[in-house]
Amino acid sequence: MNPSTMYLHTSEAARKLGVSTKALRLYEERGLITPRRTSAGYRIYDEGIMVRAAEVVALRALGLSLAQVTRVLEGEPRDLEFALVLHEAKLGDEIHHLVCTKDKVNHLRAQLAQGKVPAEGEVARLLKPSTGLSVAFELPWPWGGEWFELRDIQSLNFIVGSLGSGKTRFAQCLAEELPDALFVGLDRFDEGRSASSVRLHADKALQLRVNQALAWLVEEGGTESENLIALLAGLEAEGPTALVIDMVEQGLDRGTQEALIALLRQRARMGARPLFLMTRSSSILDLAAMGPNESIVFCPPNHSPPVQVAPYPGAPGYEAVAMCLASPEVRERTAGMVAWLPEASGLSRATQLR
Repeated sequence: MNPSTMYLHTSEAARKLGVSTKALRLYEERGLITPRRTSAGYRIYDEGIMVRAAEVVALRALGLSLAQVTRVLEGEPRDLEFALVLHEAKLGDEIHHLVCTKDKVNHLRAQLAQGKVPAEGEVARLLKPSTGLSVAFELPWPWGGEWFELRDIQSLNFIVGSLGSGKTRFAQCLAEELPDALFVGLDRFDEGRSASSVRLHADKALQLRVNQALAWLVEEGGTESENLIALLAGLEAEGPTALVIDMVEQGLDRGTQEALIALLRQRARMGARPLFLMTRSSSILDLAAMGPNESIVFCPPNHSPPVQVAPYPGAPGYEAVAMCLASPEVRERTAGMVAWLPEASGLSRATQLR
């Protein structure tokens, strides 16, 4: 090795690239990067590998699947062209927003020149504009009518809670209170697989969107299944301004869950309609991978009102959320089970595993 070359360990490379170490391992598994190894077997990243990895990260940020990234790096430009068209449209929206913000700044300066003080909250809204979507309502049973407010709703929102916490009832109520929202329940499976087929056959535009999403997910490592198609039929439906999905991971294996959340995160970055995902899977809600346009709503097991939880260790409620999450394999093995822990300090506690 050249002593003048800088080498980074995996954690250092991930931090510099702004991704998780898990993402770097995935890129390596897919053959997109090949870090060197020390004599002790540790991965190290030199300048050349970091340049390659940065290109992969940038292509992923544009919304390309791992298979599409591979094709682009091999010299096939078609997938990149489509991604750049979408990115250009997003930049146009951001430019429009900046122009509007500049106009507001000019207006405030004109007011100050006339000796007028801005109205309360006007400067705060300028620096941190509202997403424009909020909801407030009385919580249903089992809470007993407590008032709940959710302001500046993010693009991607996770609803987490243990078995019996009331999260399903909360999610249904949320869908009813949000303007033009749709609740996609587990009846997407109970109605029968044929129902999805009939629906897709009758709506060719929906079928095209489902097929495109399905192809992306399969390229990303997902597995095509009737459960996945039934879910996509709900996710791709036109009309609702927001979607609330009951147990989004239901019937999906680990690879499919990881591919699905990658797709939904990519869409969230592109400004898609807000999604509320009920989940207890650590593959869907990877706390270490949460972005700035995501949020968590936690339903406590003691039926205290739902609360928003910040996604970092030490934040109120963080450990409770983490304890609700499990890998897809564990979730499948323990679905519907309740494990009782022995009495401790005079108190009997139950840990619900679903």
